[in-house]
Amino acid sequence: MTRRKKTRSLADKVQIRTGKRKDFKKWRHENPDQVTSSTRYTQKKRQQRKLQAARKLARQEAGEAITIHPDREQGEDDGPESSD
Repeated sequence: MTRRKKTRSLADKVQIRTGKRKDFKKWRHENPDQVTSSTRYTQKKRQQRKLQAARKLARQEAGEAITIHPDREQGEDDGPESSD
């Protein structure tokens, strides 16, 4: 007994929100005002961002301070454009 091939001919004829991915993507594209993230998802992402910011701040405070342009601190007027 052979398997029957799945057909895609009915994909465009299906009504909106049948659970099919293509239909949901179409509905979501047509109704952007009705699409919102769940509160659980937004809370989770907010918590992740807080943790990420805290880790970044801890890394910045733990690192040693370096002087990026140490020769400029001596005199601001000693630049190449002020050679008269």
